Parts: sequence; C-alpha cells; structure tokens
Amino acid sequence: MVRTTEPSPSSGPSSPYPTVPLRPMEVPAQEAEGRARSFYEVMSRRRTVRDFDSRPIPEGVVEWAIRTAATAPSGAHVQPWRFVVLTDPARKRRLREAAEEEEREFYGRRATDEWLEALAPLGTDEHKPFLESAPAVIVVFEVHKGPHSPRPYYTKESVGIAVGLLLATLHQAGLATLTHTPSPMRFLNEICERPPEERGAYVVPVGYPLPGTRVPDLARKPLDEVMIRL
Repeated sequence: MVRTTEPSPSSGPSSPYPTVPLRPMEVPAQEAEGRARSFYEVMSRRRTVRDFDSRPIPEGVVEWAIRTAATAPSGAHVQPWRFVVLTDPARKRRLREAAEEEEREFYGRRATDEWLEALAPLGTDEHKPFLESAPAVIVVFEVHKGPHSPRPYYTKESVGIAVGLLLATLHQAGLATLTHTPSPMRFLNEICERPPEERGAYVVPVGYPLPGTRVPDLARKPLDEVMIRL
C-alpha cells in the first residue's frame, strides 16, 4: 500500500520563488525492499533486441513512456529533450538508409581494432534493419539554446537519465527496445524535421521481439563489482 501525504504549508525552507507542497510516496518499511526487488526482477530480463515483430504497439503506451521519461531531473529544470516518434514506413526507410551509410563508414574506417573486438560478441555490423522493421522508432534530441529554447545545463546527463526512464517504462509495458547511436547524427534533423539547435542523441526502435528471437549470452556484473559501501 502506498500513501501520499500533504505537508503543512509552513514545512520546509522558505523560498522567494513559487513552491507547491511535496507529495511523497510513503512505502511501509516492510514493503520497501520487496518493491525494489520486484522492480529489479522485471528489469533484469531487459535485453537489447534487434529482431522486431510487425505487431502494432498498443495505443497510448509510447505516449505514457515519453511522459515518464519527461519526469527526469534536468539541469536548472530546463528539460532539454525532444522525442520524435517515427511510424511512417517511408520515413523509417530513409532513417535506415542514412544510418547504414554512417555505419559503413564506422565499421570500415573509423572504428579501432580494439573497438571492433569489443563489439564482436554482440554480432553488430553496418546493417540496421531494425530501424525499418520496428513498428515505432523514437528519435531523442538534445535541445540546445535557440530562438525558442533557453540555454540548457548538464544536457547529456539530463537526456541520458530521461532515456533510462524511457527504456524502463517500455520494458515494464512488455516491449523490447534498442539504443542506437549512429555518429555523426546530423541526418536526423532532416529526417525528423527538427531545427539546428536540436541535436540527435539516441535512436530507439520499439516493438515486440520476433518470435524465436535469440540474444547474445551475456552476464551482468555482480553487485560487489558495481557497488562500494563506505
């Protein structure tokens, strides 16, 4: 059971700027670990998927996932993100063609031998059919200072947190995703019809995995390798 409480108007430090009461979620102490563990158990099954089924995404899921992503903290609360959802087959085809052109350059010339060796177990190459086969592709832009946008702060960090929430929400809804980061990404502005102050950061195909999909046999680091208690 989760309760929200309304603090008294006099609680908390005074501020010269407008404020509203905090509505914290109160989880009973005996439930807290169980709720955290349940969330982990769902998220531990999240895997990057490159083979998507043609099944349509349920109405409203992507919209709610983007609403959730937009709750992320951001530097000075500028909220420097834009989420462009591509579903039109012709536009997704243009995206794939442009991304594969950049990827051929990456795999053929720009990537170091060390980088290619690290990618080898994942089975990735310049071919990106998922950009066309996924029912939806969310292109995430960082919004920088422009005619209609203020100067952002900690832009990459803010957008990165938002994308993490996006992936978690879509996974909770039973959908598969992939985070694709072609470089450079200038072609995304033309395909998505975005102004120069918006810069492509992530391309996220979304959908159901193709039946029988297999993924690389990978293991995540154990807790004692990623957490230090002092």
